[in-house]
Amino acid sequence: MASSDILNCLKKAALLLGFVVIGLIFAVPAQAQETPAQENSVKNDPKGELKSSLNDLSNLYQNEVQRLEKRQEQSQHLYSDGLISRVELENGAKALAEARAKVEAVAKEIAAANQAAAIAANVVAAELSGVEPAWTTGNNRVDNLIRYYGKQYSVDPYLVYCLMSQESSFAAGATSPKGAQGLMQLMPGTAARYGVTNPYDIAQNIMGGTRYLKDLLKMFNGRVDLALAGYNAGEGAVMKYGNSVPPYDETRNYVRLILKRYGKKQAS
Repeated sequence: MASSDILNCLKKAALLLGFVVIGLIFAVPAQAQETPAQENSVKNDPKGELKSSLNDLSNLYQNEVQRLEKRQEQSQHLYSDGLISRVELENGAKALAEARAKVEAVAKEIAAANQAAAIAANVVAAELSGVEPAWTTGNNRVDNLIRYYGKQYSVDPYLVYCLMSQESSFAAGATSPKGAQGLMQLMPGTAARYGVTNPYDIAQNIMGGTRYLKDLLKMFNGRVDLALAGYNAGEGAVMKYGNSVPPYDETRNYVRLILKRYGKKQAS
């Protein structure tokens, strides 16, 4: 898998940690092997599955940093010998810097998620009781816009909330290394498609992202998993693999993490 495909979602995973109760422990010894009983316990425990997903994602990006470090060291020698251009060397350095920035970002997002544990506990309790989950971004205007555009475009506001949490951790000024912008991380082409002239305007961004999600749900016959995969990897990638979640580690973790929070609810 190309590094450009891998780097995009590191910033997205951490806020879902609030879905897990405060005592959830993330560190798992790399050498430890699970017994069959432990494997069954993880499979039957949503919190354990979420922890496993996050650990997999963390390991994926740590490995990517190590790979880029080795490649950059080799590139430096090749550049010194006149075998590659300065542009190639600088591109490698940029990719490495972005990967390291993602590692630092996830640590900050984990800390932020832990601060939201009280809200997350209410969400978990509501989901377990079968009651419509209570949710808030921490900003009343953003909450109201999610509800407004969700109703206007017939998309479950809670699904919009879960996607936004994963995409930007509710940071209106968020910009990804690939150029995705705002609360719902709209790429420039997607923003233009839905008439978003300022992706950092929260109303425009939520409108554009919700409309895009609506179109994806319609395209994939209400399949939330495929709509999420299309949002992350593009609808073309979903269709390329026979209307299934593409075999990209980034996309599969993205879909799995959001669905863990969203549960079995379907867009209305």
